[in-house]
Amino acid sequence: MLRKLLFSFLVFNSSFLFTAAQAPRSYTSSEILLQVKKLNVLGSVLYIAAHPDDENTRLLAYLANEKLYRTGYLSLTRGDGGQNLIGDEQGVDLGLIRTQELLAARRIDGAEQFFSRAFDFGFSKSPEEALRFWGHDKILSDVVWVIRKFRPDVIITRFPTTGEGGHGHHTASAILAEEAFDAAADPAKFPEQLKQGVSVWQAKRLLWNTFSFGGTNTQREDQFKLECGDYNPILGKSYGEIAAASRSQHKSQGFGVPAQRGSVIEYFKTIRGTAPVTSLMDDVETGWRKAVDKEQAAANTTAVEELMRSFNVEHPETILKGLVTFYTRVEQVQDVYWREQKKAEIEKILENCSGLFMDATTGTQYAVAGDSLKISLVVNNRSGANILSADAFINHEYLIFDQLKKNVNAVKNYSMYIQPGTPLTQPYWLENAMDKGSFNVTDQQLIGKGESDPLSVVFSVMIEGKEFKFTKPIRYKHTDPVKGELYQPVTIIPKLELSYNGDVFLSVNNKPVDVKTHIRMNLPDTATYSILKKTSTGISAANNPYIYKANPQKREAGESSLFSYRGKDSSYVEDIKLQASRSGDQYSRYRRVIEYDHIPSIVYFREATAKFAMTGLRTEGHLVGYIPGAGDKIPEALVQMGYKVITLKEADINAANLRQLDAIVTGVRAYNTNEWMNNVYDELMLYVKEGGVLLVQYNTSNQIGPVKAKIAPYPFNISRNRITDEEAKVDFLLPDHPALNHPNKITQKDFQGWVQERSIYHAENTDTAYKKILSMKDPGEKEQDGSLVIANYGKGRFVYTGLVFFRELPAGVPGAYRLFANLIANNRGKYIK
Repeated sequence: MLRKLLFSFLVFNSSFLFTAAQAPRSYTSSEILLQVKKLNVLGSVLYIAAHPDDENTRLLAYLANEKLYRTGYLSLTRGDGGQNLIGDEQGVDLGLIRTQELLAARRIDGAEQFFSRAFDFGFSKSPEEALRFWGHDKILSDVVWVIRKFRPDVIITRFPTTGEGGHGHHTASAILAEEAFDAAADPAKFPEQLKQGVSVWQAKRLLWNTFSFGGTNTQREDQFKLECGDYNPILGKSYGEIAAASRSQHKSQGFGVPAQRGSVIEYFKTIRGTAPVTSLMDDVETGWRKAVDKEQAAANTTAVEELMRSFNVEHPETILKGLVTFYTRVEQVQDVYWREQKKAEIEKILENCSGLFMDATTGTQYAVAGDSLKISLVVNNRSGANILSADAFINHEYLIFDQLKKNVNAVKNYSMYIQPGTPLTQPYWLENAMDKGSFNVTDQQLIGKGESDPLSVVFSVMIEGKEFKFTKPIRYKHTDPVKGELYQPVTIIPKLELSYNGDVFLSVNNKPVDVKTHIRMNLPDTATYSILKKTSTGISAANNPYIYKANPQKREAGESSLFSYRGKDSSYVEDIKLQASRSGDQYSRYRRVIEYDHIPSIVYFREATAKFAMTGLRTEGHLVGYIPGAGDKIPEALVQMGYKVITLKEADINAANLRQLDAIVTGVRAYNTNEWMNNVYDELMLYVKEGGVLLVQYNTSNQIGPVKAKIAPYPFNISRNRITDEEAKVDFLLPDHPALNHPNKITQKDFQGWVQERSIYHAENTDTAYKKILSMKDPGEKEQDGSLVIANYGKGRFVYTGLVFFRELPAGVPGAYRLFANLIANNRGKYIK
């Protein structure tokens, strides 16, 4: 693991929250004053829910900035199983995006962010399913660990244990919070944690932050009420305004919201402990008396008040001497938790009010194991405060800067050699293979952290005669001509990366598939490598293994060979792997890069694996138009099936162009994301009427994703109904319908091997013109028949489906390909029945 093995000069510190592609954050005098005021507050609140975007950002902003409590949000999952409004990322990739969105939200509202090891496997209708899938005891231990480490006085849940939250994950989060409230205080529960630097902890009370949304109102006038809409003149914003900016970071979920101003009351129901009467912190000491005796508490409180009185907004550096004196006092506090917490807060204030700038940057985003990384270290005493000397500790060496002068950059350059075999930069929860329903994190100290700690350098500076150490991440800095100066994380990459040139390779009717491999050398090399395509005996791969001779003049290379299925099954799917070997060294990974403007560049490493799928498949038609929506990989799947795909924009949609197409497929949520779909409704309906096929994948119809255009020739509504059991039995309501027979005979076998769920956002209240093809249900529920509806219109056919083809086709599910081929089959008039 990177944090264990890199080098002694690399320090990892979870306190760094500025990872966005922008310059390090600076603080105004008003914000610094608020930080000073917080030194007298020793209270903490932990909010618990299931997903990114579940949290009440207004309440978090109020607690962190008005009450100045140490405030945290524990999201059990990283949102991996949600939907994506901004791209085609799913699963782990989406979880990485939503993790960064959540961290960005916390940078705005001032709370801290934590996670458990639970994997978001998609919508769940019961907490029992969620806890069974995650592993009840495993995730309970994570919640207990975070409580013992964070030591909240008050714990607040977003959802109740009684199911009003709707989602099984929501209810499970409340169940675990209630169990952890007691378990964290019990030394017999998870005793191994007590050897890891934490002790048992009993919070004062557990509250449920009741709500009124989605047609469910759980707020009552006899509940404890808290005004959270106040205006903070120091920050120049109300908590509704801060909350809106925070919540709007959840861009992948389409959660941009307007700023709210005015009174807002939050309601709380007491679940455990004594009920609050006047304050969330009733009967809780939130001042210095919590950590020291009465005399010391009074002295500490007075010292902070004096710092506030003497604070000069034009020259905040004038309180440095007093801060250093107070720091020395805090070093004597016996309560380890609050001593270290307040020391960290003072160190942050020292840096902010002094105007001290410390930076460690490189000119490249990637550091290659076996190569050197050039680092530029800069220190600037911008205010001219009493800071005379600085050094940086690197690779057992001290780099000593010249005497610091006011507002003059002191620069040191260092070339750092990255040893071969240095672990690659990887999100800590992805370092090990995942268990069925949760991430496999074995290092207890990592559990709960928002993200992996970055490569960092320690700066030591003398402030008012006392040495302080500041850990700063090493980051890639560059200038974009439009966006200006940008910062990105630095990633350690291997000497060699290899991958297949696709995620799924589909063999149609047992025909051999041309599979290409890709090799990237990140360092000049002339060595020879053996490249092995690892498959089962059921698949043959030509030219396997093959020899690759590295060429320093050509960093990228590839090889193409035929893969064939040798078995007798009509449908088959298998993971195929790649491995490069030389002199005992093995390489089997490649980097995956995810880039959006609102979050840092995400780089992580995947195993060089793809899916090889074989299915007996007949298609009808050749040319398919695709209208992009929120993002899916349907076009790639259509190409694998043998279709030619043309992406359609608004300007392309006219009668002359559409008549050339056998079918048109709309991407997921196309009618939610494209304002212009209403403008082309008539053209699309004319296309169907004249004999075309229009297949519309799911859309949502709610406040987050309203349908922005007419969709179909006959009316129907889009519901929130779904089938979450990916193994749910599928009944054929119209077994003779062409959708189940032409050109492929669909059987129950075609619904085997589906992933995550069956269908979402079903059609309901359908016109009599629609035929309902399938019926299915989740355990304990009634049958649902809106996952696939088809209507003939003129000479053509309209299809609306909530079946999750956008998940199944990229997963290489053979039956999904066969059914999809039937739905878009078009032999111009012969399909009508």
